[in-house]
Amino acid sequence: MDLRFPIGKFQRPASITAEQRSGYIDTLAAAPDRFRDAVRGLSEEQLDTPYRDGGWTIRQVCHHVADSHMNSFIRFRLALTEDEPIVKPYDEAKWALIADAEMPVEPSLCLLSCLHHRMVVMLRSLSDAEFARTFRHPENGLMDLNTNLALYAWHSRHHEAHIAGLRERMGWK
Repeated sequence: MDLRFPIGKFQRPASITAEQRSGYIDTLAAAPDRFRDAVRGLSEEQLDTPYRDGGWTIRQVCHHVADSHMNSFIRFRLALTEDEPIVKPYDEAKWALIADAEMPVEPSLCLLSCLHHRMVVMLRSLSDAEFARTFRHPENGLMDLNTNLALYAWHSRHHEAHIAGLRERMGWK
């Protein structure tokens, strides 16, 4: 198994049905509790263990997910209120080195919980036409909100799998 992509790389879907969309939203709704469960009972030393050689620590993963999903939330909102906005990418590797990435994971878990609550309420309210709205990412090109939703459902499962996989490999119950 590729430890970097334990659930495989994201595959951009050609189309997304309303049923798939609902499943993706359900994944986002469940993600905060799943992350909290994934790190429950881990010591500080365990939180500071990389999920793979050369990878981020579990602590950095938790902070990264909050950072990334905040950016996604803003991208959804920009696409809903502007015509094909150009979104700003960010250097996630450098963000993972900022001092707040060393703090306890609880603030990021709380942030993720509140953020996903708002995001899910927003997403459940959108029409098919709104999910077809787009933004332009300088590195990833034109993305509609269906694709962004699929990406962030995958992103949630991807990073949860990093933590779960490490716990399993290390025998951490």
